[in-house]
Amino acid sequence: MRWEGERQSDNVEDRRSGGGGGGFGLGGRSIGIGAIVVALIGWGVFGINPLTTLQVLSGGGAPQVTQAPAQRPPQDDRQAAFVSTVLASTEDVWSQIFRQAGAQYPAPRLVLFRGATPTACGTGQSAMGPFYCPGDHKVYLDIDFFDTMSRQLGAPGVFARAYVIAHEVGHHVQSVLGTTAKVDGMRGRIGEREQNALSVRLELQADCYAGVWAQHSQQAKNWLEQGDIESAVNAAQQIGDDTLQRKSTGTVRPDAFTHGTSAQRVHWFTQGYRSGRVQSCDTFGARTL
Repeated sequence: MRWEGERQSDNVEDRRSGGGGGGFGLGGRSIGIGAIVVALIGWGVFGINPLTTLQVLSGGGAPQVTQAPAQRPPQDDRQAAFVSTVLASTEDVWSQIFRQAGAQYPAPRLVLFRGATPTACGTGQSAMGPFYCPGDHKVYLDIDFFDTMSRQLGAPGVFARAYVIAHEVGHHVQSVLGTTAKVDGMRGRIGEREQNALSVRLELQADCYAGVWAQHSQQAKNWLEQGDIESAVNAAQQIGDDTLQRKSTGTVRPDAFTHGTSAQRVHWFTQGYRSGRVQSCDTFGARTL
């Protein structure tokens, strides 16, 4: 992916200078990928808040969180420059798509942090991985997650990292379009299995939106190189619910899926990329995923 020299977004907040610890740590103790997987699976299978699980696994209580002043990343920070470049591309692509539909795209902000940081959705932690908070319309990212992708999740590649950012921005698009609110409005009125099924469709749609972005960004910049799409597809495969459950417990429970299987995540990202059309991402209307 030839990203150097492209426009960088101004919508990046850097809180790393005063976060609540470094890397994937809680209370000064490191947490391995095994604990992260256990926390995420515990959330999906047992309904346990991953923050609670991680605190127990780390042997500590709630993390000490201090919010650093919002500032722009240093100009010589290559990883932050990459994130800013990808975010700028999502701004360009989604602004054009919204404009063609007669609407204006309100771009999200992306927050770089370490350890833990306050959000409108509660305390965000590195061990949760990248996430989007609809309460403040911000994407949260600890860049150390990229190393975890490469070394522990089996998902290396620059464009795999771009896919992760584009997926979270896809959740922002869902929030802007009102999809997220509709899904949230169903919670409490349906059972856990039905809630999980809705969550799967929401996540797969964000994967599809990431594919739409990839198609449009390639048309605009011609910046993809051989193997880039394959690295994104591999990333989608490595973080499927069935793959994570199998790694964590050795068994697979489809009724506890919250993000979709590896095959489903690959399918919907690929569908968005091949079509380049938002209309092709109607996971809620699809009979089969």
